[in-house]
Amino acid sequence: MSTDFDIRFAIDPSTAAVMGTDELRENFLIDDLFAAGAVRWTYTHYDRMAVGGAVPNGGALALEAIKPTGTANFLDRRELIAVNIGEAGTISVDGTDHAVGSRDMLYIGMGAKDVRFAGEGAKFYLLSAPAHASHPTTLLQKSGAKRLDLGSNETANERSIFQYVNADSVKTCQLVVGLTQFAPGSVWNTMPAHVHDRRMEAYLYVDLKPDAFVVHLMGEPDESRHLIVRNEQAILSPPWSIHCGAGTGAYTFIWAMAGDNVDYTDVEKVEMMDLR
Repeated sequence: MSTDFDIRFAIDPSTAAVMGTDELRENFLIDDLFAAGAVRWTYTHYDRMAVGGAVPNGGALALEAIKPTGTANFLDRRELIAVNIGEAGTISVDGTDHAVGSRDMLYIGMGAKDVRFAGEGAKFYLLSAPAHASHPTTLLQKSGAKRLDLGSNETANERSIFQYVNADSVKTCQLVVGLTQFAPGSVWNTMPAHVHDRRMEAYLYVDLKPDAFVVHLMGEPDESRHLIVRNEQAILSPPWSIHCGAGTGAYTFIWAMAGDNVDYTDVEKVEMMDLR
């Protein structure tokens, strides 16, 4: 059984503006989330969001505390959403097994003590944020998500947004998680761009072929930067940063937010002519 972690400190806009490619990747890209038989975490200083991966590989992996949480158990003061991006698996929460299918999510509230991930082909993307109250463990499925169809073929951004966490699905303290899927031939996401200074965001890009990638745009609207992102790599997006991009083909990304406001529409739009 293996659990490890690294820490990412918060970067301000002025510092990011003078970073080269290697520095940008070291601070904002997570390219090693998933390892067979291991739980890996990146603990961030953006709203104390923790981004992780658990790959049981036919065994069972326990959710162990890590030093940055400062608690005996990982969820003593936190909540968690586990997204299964692999084959069907099981998550046990304090002795109760929950079947988690591909693209299902399981919300686990503050206070759970014994959490274990299992499944031969399961691969769990983990998202955790500080919590102030305990809410029930809840299975979230794509079929029950709130769906928004946006964009068009003409602008290469025809996509469907699935809000797994919504007013009718589950009560959380901070976490808001969903999935965006593109129609064939569409590649642009979240354009026109926006920022939301009241919460950070993390992205996991999936369904990319080995030779495909997404050009992820970040930075302030008038001081943009870019990162090349491959399959099953994640991006940390600070509250001050835009977060949009285009791929070499259709793809899917899982987005997660934590911070001061769980209102999905609370954004500050950026006019297309203002991007630089």
